[in-house]
Amino acid sequence: MYERTAAHQYLPFHTILQVTNPRNGKKILVRINDRGPFKANRILDLSYQAAKEIGLIKEGTASLSIKIMRLGEE
Repeated sequence: MYERTAAHQYLPFHTILQVTNPRNGKKILVRINDRGPFKANRILDLSYQAAKEIGLIKEGTASLSIKIMRLGEE
């Protein structure tokens, strides 16, 4: 919850993503450490800390830009 992490259904654990909030230009690097989300039309679940750092706490969901920086290994 208080680390820069995220959940993705298929990307290998330890993959590093750069996530950008296009509304404010804030970027963050997160590490995949969990599986999910399991709701339609959602690709990524950010930890509380990651969402806070790019300004998503109030909105809850948003369209983000996601770039793979390093592919992890399982």
